[in-house]
Amino acid sequence: MPALTDYELIAAGKVRELYRVDDELLLLVASDRISAYDWVLPTEIPDKGAVLTAMSVFWFEALGDIVPNHLVSDDDGRIPAEVRGRALLVRSLDMIQFECVARGYLTGSGLIDYRNTGAVCGVELPAGLVEASRLAEPIFTPATKAPIGQHDENITFDRMAAQGREEAEELRDLTLAVYRRGAEIAEKAGVILADTKLEFGRDASGRIVLGDEVLTPDSSRYWPSEGYEAGRVQPSYDKQYVRDWLTSPESGWDRKSDTPPPPLPAEVVAATRSKYVEAYERVTGKRF
Repeated sequence: MPALTDYELIAAGKVRELYRVDDELLLLVASDRISAYDWVLPTEIPDKGAVLTAMSVFWFEALGDIVPNHLVSDDDGRIPAEVRGRALLVRSLDMIQFECVARGYLTGSGLIDYRNTGAVCGVELPAGLVEASRLAEPIFTPATKAPIGQHDENITFDRMAAQGREEAEELRDLTLAVYRRGAEIAEKAGVILADTKLEFGRDASGRIVLGDEVLTPDSSRYWPSEGYEAGRVQPSYDKQYVRDWLTSPESGWDRKSDTPPPPLPAEVVAATRSKYVEAYERVTGKRF
């Protein structure tokens, strides 16, 4: 069985590393690192990489009739033992340089845009919407991909389409179809899929293919259906627990400074791990 050092590291992000296996295949490895406010934190969340990997596998299978994906295997002899359970063998793609975002609810950067302009990425929305308002129809709100440590920039569909309208329309339609399927499956599990960020690439034949991770708690906002109420911030199955602690007086950290965030206390680590595991178990119906 190969070791991870047998493969060439070709890219490293905040949470994932990408290794070249051969001319056609890559190894996508999810770490237990966690990022917040554009910082990679000094404390890891145990099993986070395995949860993200298992969640992606579930969704790639559930979405296979909508769009092809890059997954080859999550259980292959070419996956080194040291990363087994948190690594995927995937096809190499020519990645498309846009983040494809679908929103069914108004929150986060979308809410900020709406409060400033009455629109999100150029999509006009009705007056009077509030935090966590459900939108009449899901909307497509693309973004440019930013380097590590910088924010992705929300853009209009027309700006994206200036790079090629036919491709932009196909990406928009696929993104909204994936979101609708994901939201429908999550709803049956008592979970709201508020929004999600997808990445696509082209394979050797030129087809658009779903890549990276899909509908994980790192790339999506999941809220419990019970107790949902527009007008307030919803509890969520993701790193919101970490964000809340970092911005609390208890952490002693000034988000506006250049000082790195402090280590997370054990109770925040444990609570965050349980949120990730609960998201996986509720949405998939499987035990982690």
